[in-house]
Amino acid sequence: MQAHQIMSQPVVTISPESSVADAIQLMLSHHFSGLPVTDAGGKLVGIVCESDFLRRTEIGTEHVRRRLLSLLLGADRIAREFVKEHGQKVEQVMTPDPVTVAEDTPLDEIAALMECRRVNHIPVMHEGRIVGMITRSDFVSAVAGPLTKVPGSLENDNQIRQSVLAAMSDAPWHPSGLNVSVRDGVVTLRGVVRSEAARQAAVVACETVPGVLAVEDRLCLQTLRADPEDDYGGGDIVSLPAETSTADDEPL
Repeated sequence: MQAHQIMSQPVVTISPESSVADAIQLMLSHHFSGLPVTDAGGKLVGIVCESDFLRRTEIGTEHVRRRLLSLLLGADRIAREFVKEHGQKVEQVMTPDPVTVAEDTPLDEIAALMECRRVNHIPVMHEGRIVGMITRSDFVSAVAGPLTKVPGSLENDNQIRQSVLAAMSDAPWHPSGLNVSVRDGVVTLRGVVRSEAARQAAVVACETVPGVLAVEDRLCLQTLRADPEDDYGGGDIVSLPAETSTADDEPL
């Protein structure tokens, strides 16, 4: 997925000359956790968010530095803290030059940016103009979509099975020799796996396929002796059975 698929729009902005009181009122009335700050020409110059109001003189949370510590931190830092904690205009409390992304930026890159830069709000830009905003809550909504899809969206068990096989084929832990069958939306897994983690990963991979109602786990660990009925290969220790798989009972 890309930025444009989850970003919030249209974007409500505020000017750097606006008062802090106006910014707070706008955030509260729209239930925003942050606001992009744009100049008269529409250029993004900063962002003001909830964290900018953690340290404010109005609520007695401003920094109180001992003289020695103030000397160690330096006069410039103390002055900047004072402006942010007492400033009455947006430009005095905002974070300037915020990190931005393009409309086609992949979500994994945006997630990495949020983690490494420790930011909760990222403006989405198009030709120098802000066209959307992405917050961590947008990721929550994006995750909720697939999780709340109505089961049974695939036409029949065979289609579900093909989707499960495809999911297994793409799995990074490289499962092999597992047998998949589907009846009435219930997936049955048979075969031998190398570890308990591989067993759980195989079950989860099936559960994420649209249309799967439940997963019946009949997998065996490689270190254990497998039930002959469930011996469909997949390990170096257990031999393949002599029986022939059916069309709905085909090993990966």
